[in-house]
Amino acid sequence: MAVCGDDKDRVLRIHESLEELSTDLADYIAELSEASVKERGVFSIALSGGSVINLMGKLCEAPYNKTVDWAKWYIFWADERVVAKSHADSNYKLAKDNLLSKVPIIPSHVHSINDSVSAEEAADEYKFVIRQLVKSRIVSVSDVSDSPKFDLILLGMGSDGHVASLFPGHSVLEEKDEWVTFITNSPKPPPERITFTLPVINSASNVAIVVTGENKAETVHLAIDDVGPDCPLLPARLVQPKKGKLAWFLDKYAAWKLDNYQLHEQA
Repeated sequence: MAVCGDDKDRVLRIHESLEELSTDLADYIAELSEASVKERGVFSIALSGGSVINLMGKLCEAPYNKTVDWAKWYIFWADERVVAKSHADSNYKLAKDNLLSKVPIIPSHVHSINDSVSAEEAADEYKFVIRQLVKSRIVSVSDVSDSPKFDLILLGMGSDGHVASLFPGHSVLEEKDEWVTFITNSPKPPPERITFTLPVINSASNVAIVVTGENKAETVHLAIDDVGPDCPLLPARLVQPKKGKLAWFLDKYAAWKLDNYQLHEQA
């Protein structure tokens, strides 16, 4: 693995294989969990769907399944498809089947959306749930805004540069006040989704963006490198935690178009 910190708040972690990436991701999450539990007594983590969940699979294995303090975890979703929890498109189902059902997390600490209402109502209800947990200090509050400050937000990135359900050119990218918003016209099915907004993502203590595969190499380059003023405004590029840390977890295929890739490899 090559680790390159191009500034104090952003690090690129480039891996030779998915196995190496998965192990490093498990180490990273376990270390953040331990530090947060030691400091605050809890660990608040927001998940996305897709390959990120599968790459977290090492956490279900030794030593993590025994050493992580699972009872102190509080689980949220950075975005969710407004479908039944049993639906194949549900991020909740993906996380439950591949992670949550395999480790001793307390069921009441798992905060999924209400899937029986409209996308707008689901977003409003989810925002209310988070507000109550901010009041009780399960979720911290940002010291530079009124946004919640999650200990870790885990994101994937689409080949179009979207993160969570924040798509290029969509009006929700401009949202400044809401913590959670909704869309009914996602360019990727299913169309109805709820999503954390950029202010919430950028208020987290830690954000990790996990990207694999050569088909995303060009987007990784556009999202990370200084490509000048004509660069398309990718949502992933807008992930810039205000006082937190950003880590990119990449396999070598996703990373190979990065400027100075050879230097990253030797780092």
